[in-house]
Formats: sequence, C-alpha cells, structure tokens
Amino acid sequence: MDWHVYLMRIMSIAKVGKKYSQDPYALANYQELEELSLEMLNNFVVPKYSENLFQRDIYPTPNVSVRCLVIQDDKILMVKEKDDLGWALPGGWCEIFLSPQDNAIKEVKEETGYQIEVERLLAIYQREKYKNYPTLVSEYSLYFLASIAGGNPVNNHEVSAVDFFEFENLPNLSRKTTLKEISQAYQVYQENLNCYYE
Repeated sequence: MDWHVYLMRIMSIAKVGKKYSQDPYALANYQELEELSLEMLNNFVVPKYSENLFQRDIYPTPNVSVRCLVIQDDKILMVKEKDDLGWALPGGWCEIFLSPQDNAIKEVKEETGYQIEVERLLAIYQREKYKNYPTLVSEYSLYFLASIAGGNPVNNHEVSAVDFFEFENLPNLSRKTTLKEISQAYQVYQENLNCYYE
C-alpha cells in the first residue's frame, strides 16, 4: 500500500472516530490523528489542505455497503444489532482503499469473530428501494456468499448476539436488511443463478 493511501485511511478512521465516539479521550486522539495525517499529507502534495478531506464530498456518490450470506449446515449466520435489536446478515459500510471482498471479510470478522472465505457475489442492491422509512442516504449494497474458514463467535460494540438460522425460520429483522433482499440473494445461492443486480 502506498504512503498516501495509508494517510487517507488514517484520515478516514479519524473522521469516523470523531463522528461516533463519545469518549473525550478517544475524541482527542482522533483529532490528533487527523491533524498528524493532514500535516504529513501536506508535506508531500500540492495544493495544501487545511482540513480533513472527508469533511466535504469531492463528488456526491452513493455510499457502498457489504453483506454476507454465510452458510453453515444449511443455516444462515446472522447478528443481532444493538441499535434496533433486529437481526441482519453481517456487514456494514465499505472502508476506503479496501476491495469489496476485503471489506466483507473484515466486517464479518469484526461482527462475528468468524474468518470467512468469500465464494461469489450474489446480488447488488440499490438499498433505498428496500427501506420502508425515509432516508437521505443513497446506498449500493453488495451481497456475497461465504463459508466459515475459522474463528469463534464473539460480540462487538455493534452486535449483542451471533447465531445461525434456517432460511424458513428467520428472526425479526433489523432495518439494515430486508426479507426481500435476503430472499433474492438466497435464491441466487440455492439455484446457482447469475448475480442479481439493479
């Protein structure tokens, strides 16, 4: 990875940390990370930047997220989201300078403790079409098929439980996914269809 990619990754982590952290010590550290990465970036590039590049959009584009249909013993791996107490396929927002596949692997590991092997892309959704609530966020969501390669179930700060469910007996779903999305991706998997996309 090139040095400027490292700096941009650090800057993006600082931006996310400042947005979501409530701990004063952590906020100060994220602020320092942001300032250090900006100073280093300005030592190498022209024009100079006076603020985090992620304070503004260079060009408005949809956000990108990933979800993983992880199958084991004909059951689907799911996580219980702390924010709305519903269940979802593991996944989340994509981080910059990581491939969609690497983001999927990272998200599943962070949310469940499992290491996965991504097998194929199942579906690409324009997520706002599936939300039954108002949203100002335009989002593309990539659904991957994966299998477990190792690890043990754990919870993190976003997830309160990790479990497997039969497709015919899914639990109450989080707002982060819908039955229609999961069903379409599951059908592609079951019938070995081409990737579904919109």
